Amino acid sequence: MARAQQHYVCQDCGAVSRRWSGRCGACGEWNTIVEEAAPESVPKGLGKGKGRRIALQPLDLPDGEEPPRMVTGLGELDRVVGGGLVPGSAVLIGGDPGIGKSTLLLQAVAALARQGVRCAYISGEEATAQIRMRARRLGAERAPVELAAATSVRDIAETLNGEGAPRVVVIDSIQTMYVDALESAPGTVAQVRSSAQELIRIAKRRDIALLLVGHVTKEGQIAGPRVLEHMVDTVLYFEGERGHQFRIMRAVKNRFGPTDEIGVFEMSDGGLMEVANPSSLFLAERDGGPVSGTAVFAGIEGTRPLLVEIQALVADSPLGTPRRTVVGWDSNRLAMVMAVLDARCGLAIAGRDVYLNIAGGLRIVEPAADLAVAAALVSSLLDVALPAETVLFGEISLSGEVRPVSQSDVRLKEAAKLGFQKAVTAKASKKRARPPLAVTELRGLDELVQSFYPGGEGRL
Repeated sequence: MARAQQHYVCQDCGAVSRRWSGRCGACGEWNTIVEEAAPESVPKGLGKGKGRRIALQPLDLPDGEEPPRMVTGLGELDRVVGGGLVPGSAVLIGGDPGIGKSTLLLQAVAALARQGVRCAYISGEEATAQIRMRARRLGAERAPVELAAATSVRDIAETLNGEGAPRVVVIDSIQTMYVDALESAPGTVAQVRSSAQELIRIAKRRDIALLLVGHVTKEGQIAGPRVLEHMVDTVLYFEGERGHQFRIMRAVKNRFGPTDEIGVFEMSDGGLMEVANPSSLFLAERDGGPVSGTAVFAGIEGTRPLLVEIQALVADSPLGTPRRTVVGWDSNRLAMVMAVLDARCGLAIAGRDVYLNIAGGLRIVEPAADLAVAAALVSSLLDVALPAETVLFGEISLSGEVRPVSQSDVRLKEAAKLGFQKAVTAKASKKRARPPLAVTELRGLDELVQSFYPGGEGRL
């Protein structure tokens, strides 16, 4: 009997090779190539058969034909997805184990079920008794949510294609689902791709809002083929430090809303609680007087202003190669700011250990934080605290120039609302309206450094 032909598939990128190797030639990852059975036949062309004509529709639909969104009632979740769940959409939610993905989705479908929306929660990892225990802890045991423990996509498809199918379905998680037509194990590239394709096809045809939970790799990316993120309509990442109560939900792809929005939650005994004003919570731990090495950054996440504390520590290094430890910011960006301080401002930071932390477990990606990071570094190096009730924001160029950033007025209003009295930023190209607090405008980074030395206190 002839041996079935085999091929080798990378579990990270899905590349196919004829022989096994320790490293994938496409993505460069190690120990990700797994042997799988090859398909029995190669896909053929269309041949002489006739297809059916597709009904084309006009672009400008009449008013009122667009289906309304299903608002969950969790304001932070609705904000991130663009105002509510869209019927027929597929949402992929990824995050570290134990971060709260299943808890958040159970709270969301419980809130929708109380509004009369038929919801189903299908788990491939837990029994229905375990889901009921979690619902009891969240106070959602009375919500009319339908539960099931299943991993066969064929069985799930038969259920969703039947009469009275639910309008919202949670699949927890897509890596546990399998299609029985494939010989590979659940979680492999072929199974994840085929399972997601079948479920999304049903959701589109039956106008079901599909919520998929995705596992992540050690690098923080959603496990499985990259094509999975292309297949769904929305990709959300649930972030946060295990030792901190804050959780950040960030949209990296959204066909029905903005891709730069974030939702802030706080983990409590009763589940995830939404945080309407995250700035006040991120700054709640600033007790006592000013401390060297800290600066408050006025940032923008999506459409909301957000104030967060940046902490820096510059210390003498006992090692030949100084340490660089960064939490919540780009380490390459930190290296650039340090190089500018060395070359343009004459500060000897390169030979010292540098530790940088964004308080509250938040991750900042916008370059407007350059000025606040530089201020925190200089403050720690010289052991001089920044003036109290001061916020900073601005981008630093390689020439040492401080450049303005967008939405300055929104940042200043948020700082004034939280009781800050001063702001340090770049020189504005246009005359701005009367700001709600005193603003110090800098042209170069050297002006910031000089303000830390004796005689320069009044510059900020």
